[in-house]
Amino acid sequence: MSDSFNSTDLLLLREIKDDNENALNELIEKYRNIVDFIASKYINAPLEKDDLIQEGMIGLLAAIKSFNTQKDTKFITYASRCINNSIRNAIKRVSRLKDIPQESIIGIDDAALEAQYVLSAEDEYLAKESVSTLTDILYEGLSSFENEVLRLHIVGCSYGEIAEKLGKNQKSVDNAIQRIRKKLSGVTF
Repeated sequence: MSDSFNSTDLLLLREIKDDNENALNELIEKYRNIVDFIASKYINAPLEKDDLIQEGMIGLLAAIKSFNTQKDTKFITYASRCINNSIRNAIKRVSRLKDIPQESIIGIDDAALEAQYVLSAEDEYLAKESVSTLTDILYEGLSSFENEVLRLHIVGCSYGEIAEKLGKNQKSVDNAIQRIRKKLSGVTF
């Protein structure tokens, strides 16, 4: 990736820190394909692809929330690591629940992505902690309805589509998204 790619990311991240929701949406859209690419690497995972993408998007949100723009790390490197960690954590959780041995989960070669981007041990640790913290908050701090709304919103469903799928009205969906935003705005890493 070029330096202009990273500088665009840094500009968006700074705008996000100033509560610019358009910048957040732009960065999420920009990285949606990367989330999809990373999620598609997991063959025979005990989760469906949509669930893997949802977990990857949670990792992306954790990366956006916790990325330190003052460090000399590219956001794509950090985000990729957070996305991957979030997906792996979800697979581990589900595997424990289903008693599926971890060895049976086959990931497509990570070398293509990881060869270009290397994180320091400190950034690797921070990425794992950020994903873990956000995952805990989402699973413990949100109701099951809010989690479903978030999952559908992350995969690109409109308020109307979410309402239809969950058998609720759009106002309920909007209220749930506002509660989710409020809960997540208080999260610090």
